[in-house]
Amino acid sequence: RKGKGRRGRSKAWSEGLLSKQKRSRRMKANDRERNRMHHLNSALDALRSVLPTFPDDAKLTKIETLRFAHNYIWALTQSLRLA
Repeated sequence: RKGKGRRGRSKAWSEGLLSKQKRSRRMKANDRERNRMHHLNSALDALRSVLPTFPDDAKLTKIETLRFAHNYIWALTQSLRLA
């Protein structure tokens, strides 16, 4: 048995296995990213629903929603300070 061991396996078999593992990891990473984006979009939709906008306005983009929320919170804070 001298010199034998795991080196007896074919290279093609191990490359095929590695390829399947890489594909599996990529699919799992894609699923995690898709779920992350769904949660982010749901959170932004909830934020849009509480911001005071006119109903006929077009849907705010993500960055516009965040900027609007920041400015709205700042304005409310200022009005509380003055009161």
